[in-house]
Amino acid sequence: MSVLANINYLEWESEYFSLKTGRLEFDTQAPVLTDEQLDVFAVVQAKVASHELFLIDKLSQLGFQFAEGEIDFKLSIGTENACKKTTEYCFRKANEDDIDLLMATASEAFVQSRFRTPWYQEGDSSRFYALWVKKAVLGTFDDICLLTYDAENNVSGFVTLRRLSENEARVGLLAVMPNRIGQGIGKQLMSAAKFWCQQQGVSTLYVATQISNIAASRLYTHSGGLIESTTYWLYRG
Repeated sequence: MSVLANINYLEWESEYFSLKTGRLEFDTQAPVLTDEQLDVFAVVQAKVASHELFLIDKLSQLGFQFAEGEIDFKLSIGTENACKKTTEYCFRKANEDDIDLLMATASEAFVQSRFRTPWYQEGDSSRFYALWVKKAVLGTFDDICLLTYDAENNVSGFVTLRRLSENEARVGLLAVMPNRIGQGIGKQLMSAAKFWCQQQGVSTLYVATQISNIAASRLYTHSGGLIESTTYWLYRG
């Protein structure tokens, strides 16, 4: 069986990383994928459901390699998930004055990602996610960035959110300040995300993480998340 797919040019990523980048869009009506089509790009990405082993084998024959695994969680938002603000932990919408701190935190928190060597340069992942949180604060990459803070007004973590539809939203980034890891801040951030969903009338929240990130998977499971899907990112380049 041949691989039937179109290659979508990723303009923003191509310009940001200075690598002509494409992503496969699988379609039974698409032409057969060839080496000649793939060779036009410096990097071609493919996101494949983990159970599609035959397709993974075929992509491997075309030169694709495993880059990262991903788990997607689905949370149902109800009134029982309401976040109760306390004098110990509160949250608010991030503003432009917070950007430098949040960018520094994201740069440290997201060193390991699918934007890794040998396809990308050292430091690319940190730069990418630092820019992501900045744009989330400004309302571009994501719709909003919420941050948690303690009684002394010290920021303890942040979470970005993007509305997908009238009833659905997705967590973009979630990170805890390095000096607050292991103190339950992740739970506070998830509670803040759920509270925002309730305010927006959103009933379903999605959040994805790397298969290797056991701590994040536990957090999302304990927050009421159920596994919606598992996928693999494969790269050729």
